[in-house]
Amino acid sequence: MVVQLVDIFYSNVFKRYSSKYNIFRDLYEKDMTALEIRDINYKFSQKVKKIILSNREICYTTDQNNNQNVDLLVLGSLGIFKQLSKEIIALGNEDVGFKINKTLKNISDYDNSKLRIGNKSIDLSRSYLMGILNVTPDSFSDGGKYLSTDAAVEHGIRLLEDGASILDVGGESSRPGSEPVEADVELSRVIPVVEGILKNKKDAIVSIDTQKSIVASEALSRGVKIVNDISAGSSDPNMLNIVKKYDASFIIMHMKGNPKTMQSNPEYDDVVSEVYDFLLEKIEKVRKYHISNIIIDPGIGFGKRVMDNYELIKRLSEFKGLGAPLMVGLSKKSFLGKSFNLSVEERDNPTLAAETIAIKNGAKIIRTHDVKRADYSVKLNHYLDNPEVLINV
Repeated sequence: MVVQLVDIFYSNVFKRYSSKYNIFRDLYEKDMTALEIRDINYKFSQKVKKIILSNREICYTTDQNNNQNVDLLVLGSLGIFKQLSKEIIALGNEDVGFKINKTLKNISDYDNSKLRIGNKSIDLSRSYLMGILNVTPDSFSDGGKYLSTDAAVEHGIRLLEDGASILDVGGESSRPGSEPVEADVELSRVIPVVEGILKNKKDAIVSIDTQKSIVASEALSRGVKIVNDISAGSSDPNMLNIVKKYDASFIIMHMKGNPKTMQSNPEYDDVVSEVYDFLLEKIEKVRKYHISNIIIDPGIGFGKRVMDNYELIKRLSEFKGLGAPLMVGLSKKSFLGKSFNLSVEERDNPTLAAETIAIKNGAKIIRTHDVKRADYSVKLNHYLDNPEVLINV
């Protein structure tokens, strides 16, 4: 069972949910919010529905599935949903009530929470930049530029000095159609770079972008604090044990398929709810390993159609309900190139615009190639949220 707060005030989202729940009345309002409970027992859903209707609120259910479960949609406000959770708990189903309450609390606490990375506490009232350092010959944007250790270390230090709070080092390309590399090749690429960066910048927060536990282990043993695994721990069964061993932070990303196959006609009925369900399932699995420092990434460009990427950016705030800070990577990606018919080298301006919107919609970490440019997105959103800081400007 999944509880999700849905931004149903977008007209296209309202139409989609109207179709799903056979809503034929004209209920659309600009400030409308919806609470969806997916895969709930049919008999209990009728009790919940009775509570909602007794409060003169609006709700709908789908037809029963093969497990005699349904999806339930409530239209209302956060206050109504909080009251609903209390009445459901009183009815005797604490699981549903507490899940609703937890989701709402995750959203209300989102901008006031903190993330621990190593011995540092990161204040999530603002957003941060993660600089991309690809030590590969074939990455889509900068493959081959920083393949030598000296060039990679120099560029990594420059990214940190330009304003990156985190540096993400990767030795295996994840561009669409890319082939995996052997562990020893990946280690030979990234470990000397990690060592060189931390020798020059001892307090730097470095992330290792890898799907292999042996690479993660070698990097973490040298002072890396974050594992960015695009497979969310699925590729290597030992990955979560290694993350736990070093008390590292872990980035959970959604990807349909793998880099070689992910863009072979991906399809979704509703990309946001499907990515949401995937991330929730992975969060629950990772927490069973007592890993609490989790970052989530909806995986823009990883097994997504062009329109799916835009839908995810637009509805990014819905992922706040999962209770983990959001990281988004948009930098120079192909959906921007396809939208505007731009080469990789021409995508800086739409990247900046997309990063600005993503931060406004809840992204706390922006993974980017151009840290200096992306810093405008961070500062612009900070000024929008806190215009009083410019009182003397």
